[in-house]
Amino acid sequence: MKALILAAGYGTRLYPLTTSTPKPLLPIGTRPMIEHILTKIYAFPNLEEVYVAINEKFSSRFQSWKENFRSDRTIHLVNDGSTADSNKLGAIADIELVIRRENLSSELLVVAGDNLFDFNLREFYDFWEQKRSFCVGLYRIENQSLVVKYSNVRVDSDGRIIDFVEKPSKPLSNLIAICLYLFPKEKLSLVKKYLDEGNNPDAPGYFIQWLIKREKVYGCEFKGSWLDIGDINSYKKANEDFG
Repeated sequence: MKALILAAGYGTRLYPLTTSTPKPLLPIGTRPMIEHILTKIYAFPNLEEVYVAINEKFSSRFQSWKENFRSDRTIHLVNDGSTADSNKLGAIADIELVIRRENLSSELLVVAGDNLFDFNLREFYDFWEQKRSFCVGLYRIENQSLVVKYSNVRVDSDGRIIDFVEKPSKPLSNLIAICLYLFPKEKLSLVKKYLDEGNNPDAPGYFIQWLIKREKVYGCEFKGSWLDIGDINSYKKANEDFG
């Protein structure tokens, strides 16, 4: 089992905090955001290595962090070569880049580098053990009017995702997909197939929207706290809730 943290974005909505510091290295309490995420994904059984997709602009900042972070798992930094928001590859393209460049051939846990949560990912692993197919983390939000900002889903009685809409104009439900995925090793090539067809290379939700028409994709609903750190207000709340 491998893990991939998506950390190659530029966090423009958090300026000026992210003009010289990448979002995943912003402090939440006494630790960088990425360390909170690592603490959670280390709960995964048999997790051997962690890959972090980064960009060229912040590569030295990530390298410095890695040199000072003590970890019992091997961490690899994978530079996508982009230098600004205007030439970024996009999250899905970064996933494909890491799979290809690192020649990955095992199950892959994919996590956003700007999502914080307090639930135990062992539950996600156990869910995947039952389904043995693509799995997506789901979260139910109380204010349905906020659903339009996220990936909106509906599932059947077996947990299979039957509807998935990225940023819907009209919500299907109050259940959203968070950027937490588990890809089976034998299906990793589908990321490249999606991109080769000319599809959107950025928001991972577009890939899942495409995927549910071709594969069985299951949603694991989590209880607890979850935050998508997108702007100054959500960053302040992250420090209040997780700091």
